[in-house]
Amino acid sequence: MRQLAEKKKTAQRWRGLEKKLADINELMTISEEDAALLDDLDKELDELASQVDDFEFQIAFSGEYDARDAILTIHAGAGGTESQDWAEILMRMYLRWAERRGFATEILDTSPGDEAGIKRVDISFKGEYALGYLKSEHGVHRLVRLSPFDSDHARHTSFALVEVMPEAESDVEVNIKPEDIKVETFRSSGPGGQHMQKTSSAVRITHLPSGIIVSCQSERSQHMNKDFAFKILRARLLELEIEKREAEQARIKGKRIDAGWGNQIRSYVLHPYRMVKDHRTGYETGNADSVLDGELDDFINAYLRYIMGKQDK
Repeated sequence: MRQLAEKKKTAQRWRGLEKKLADINELMTISEEDAALLDDLDKELDELASQVDDFEFQIAFSGEYDARDAILTIHAGAGGTESQDWAEILMRMYLRWAERRGFATEILDTSPGDEAGIKRVDISFKGEYALGYLKSEHGVHRLVRLSPFDSDHARHTSFALVEVMPEAESDVEVNIKPEDIKVETFRSSGPGGQHMQKTSSAVRITHLPSGIIVSCQSERSQHMNKDFAFKILRARLLELEIEKREAEQARIKGKRIDAGWGNQIRSYVLHPYRMVKDHRTGYETGNADSVLDGELDDFINAYLRYIMGKQDK
């Protein structure tokens, strides 16, 4: 039913754009001598072209789960405080991007860094085609900068892994048997207040068949932490199933599946020059500050064009 509703919505939107174009053409035909009206119609045409351009990108969202809400996880790489600080910078970048796009976000769980930053964070993104947009971010992100944590102010390279998963819509879609899970409670660590650290409100769930372990300790309530942990577990199990399907398809086609950590997708260089470059598409910009402030649309659009180009071949 959801897929049918999405197809109806797509058809209605295309018909609306076609009708608007027909109306503009008709008005232009009868208003050749009205310069002011023609200027207004030119502006409407530009706006219509922009809408068509945006809508064309949604055609790239042909994946089974592209219309879904998404769960994005950031893992700090090796390097201690440097990478943990980089992971927190990425978290802010994605939250700012979501705010600009009007997506609702919720931090499901976070693990604070030893001195600064974060070791890991799970964020829920809710909005139209959230997964379709964010799938461009799945991979390793590399930062080169003068370290604010090094007394010699030397140049450091840091890595963080970003994972993007579709949010499972129901328990039926991902069947978790009670006998397949092990639920443990423990005291929260890190910041969070005296109450969280004195009570066993944190939850760890182990899915025995797959070995997947998820935990949540951000909330004061054990019940809420358990709900969030199951939400993340369902998303990870769905992603695992998708990966199995893709691996089988790749085996049939004879293609090799690259390991996640080996797939460095983007570099953010802040010294000795300033540049952000996507290694898949070749798109780059010298305005690194705006990118880190959430201006990601140009990179996402370049990736969507890249995907559409590969599908056409």
